[in-house]
Amino acid sequence: MAVSPLNPEANPTMRRKRTLILSTVAVVAAATTAWFALPASAAAPTASLRTVSDWGTGWQGEVTIANSGATAMTSWKVEFDLPAGGKVGSFWDASMTAAGSHVTFTNRDWNGNVPVGAKVTFGFVGSGGKPANCKLNGAPCGGEAVSTTPATVAPSTGAPTVAPTTTAPVTAAPITPEEDETTAVPPAGTVLPVTVSNKTGRGDSVFLYVLGVNLTTGKLGYVNAAGAFTAWTGGGAVPVPAPDVAIPGPGNGASTTIKVPRNLSGRLYMSFGQKLDFRLTTDGLVQPAPWAGGDPNRDILFDWSEFTLNDSGLWLNSSQVDMFAVPHIVSVTGGSGAVSSTGELKPGGRQKVIDAVKASPDFAKSVVTRADGTVLRVLAPGKAADAGLMSPTYLDSYITSAWNAYTSKPLTVVPFTDQPSVRFTGRTSGNVMNFTDTTGKTVASFAKPSTANVWGCDGALAAPNDQVVGPIARTLCAALTRTTLGRLDTQPSGTAADFYQGNPANLYAKVIHENMVDGKAYAFAFDDVQNQESLVHDGDPRQAAITLTPF
Repeated sequence: MAVSPLNPEANPTMRRKRTLILSTVAVVAAATTAWFALPASAAAPTASLRTVSDWGTGWQGEVTIANSGATAMTSWKVEFDLPAGGKVGSFWDASMTAAGSHVTFTNRDWNGNVPVGAKVTFGFVGSGGKPANCKLNGAPCGGEAVSTTPATVAPSTGAPTVAPTTTAPVTAAPITPEEDETTAVPPAGTVLPVTVSNKTGRGDSVFLYVLGVNLTTGKLGYVNAAGAFTAWTGGGAVPVPAPDVAIPGPGNGASTTIKVPRNLSGRLYMSFGQKLDFRLTTDGLVQPAPWAGGDPNRDILFDWSEFTLNDSGLWLNSSQVDMFAVPHIVSVTGGSGAVSSTGELKPGGRQKVIDAVKASPDFAKSVVTRADGTVLRVLAPGKAADAGLMSPTYLDSYITSAWNAYTSKPLTVVPFTDQPSVRFTGRTSGNVMNFTDTTGKTVASFAKPSTANVWGCDGALAAPNDQVVGPIARTLCAALTRTTLGRLDTQPSGTAADFYQGNPANLYAKVIHENMVDGKAYAFAFDDVQNQESLVHDGDPRQAAITLTPF
């Protein structure tokens, strides 16, 4: 989750950037792709649909109904078909019904009247293919497609790279002098020195990669050790090998300092014993995905940290959203000389995580071991399920119980810690949870999510980049992942002692957090809800560090 430099309360779903930044550039094009562009008619109302954003595993859609007819509209109905596998998970400013692949939206009681010349808009988040065969009040939608500048979305891998969801993150105590071997604070500059220290005790060669998006130009590319950014070129319909852009890393007991330019958001990869295999397509860079069959990096020991560096500062985090592999501390030194750090495992923590996961029949297969006996990684549950290594319905019974709890009682969501008066009330009807604001207006609706939706904070729980649906979605996903939904009726709430106490629970996230010195980790996409994430930030960064710790 390379974190956004923006106010987290103003841009709640920045974690998607992590996915989009490095995966493909097709997403940017998709964000302005209209689904329908039929001739406009001045004699009747029209509807136009557009993709607001697309992060690969899901998309946000918007419909604008324009009354270009001769009389006022008193109600409206928009319907369309989705291709096989497509579905709508959450929606707002409309009511929805679905019959198979056919989806119908109708007005709420407060937005059905559309005067001549006026417009009304509603939105939704879906997955799979995009809509077709649009109709407005039984007639073809018509209308010209509306283009838009794509929203800057930030991850997990799906989804999205990510801003904290609450107030400024709590950082661990300053790292000790032996962890921060530089005593003088460098002057501010256009590049930030990042020192990678190898304290693993391993004899493998280490290779580093700095990959990301230039926030000024929007280009994907790589950075050399001196901090020069180069955009990727080439690529083909069939992925071709990317240029070798590896930076020699430190041997055991040594350190290597590289430079990262400002206005870059991306990842710093580190691999052991072998270089990573990156590929280029016409759409962009194909990143390592060792949970996927046939990925050439499956037998390589590697990991990454994520970052955003711009004029507002540095956000740097370790990430376990996809996998738990190489333990490392991330830290930043500010202009005052103050150092913040996080991500440090307790002594023997890596092995304790591995042992706990191996001991669970449900999770054991997510531990990936190389032929030579090296444990390469523990896959996050969503990735393990995708790879057929654990049940894809593992959380279903808990999700149903938690969802149905709110048929008979209200759920209160207060997503912003600095705005306690902003709150939403949820009640479940059938499989849909509807949320109202303090005036009683229905502002968001969510279909009951699947286990995969919870693991990925996607699909029915995808979070659009707004101030209502996105904050509610991320709160729901965090509560479901931590098994507090159904038990704690105000969300977010509780402490770490309340998390992962349900049954079944996310053992992966539980044991990773338990084995962190400060309890902080990015064990799922919205682990930043209630500041549980392993993130450091400084508005005036002078140097940063990644310390690879013993394992």
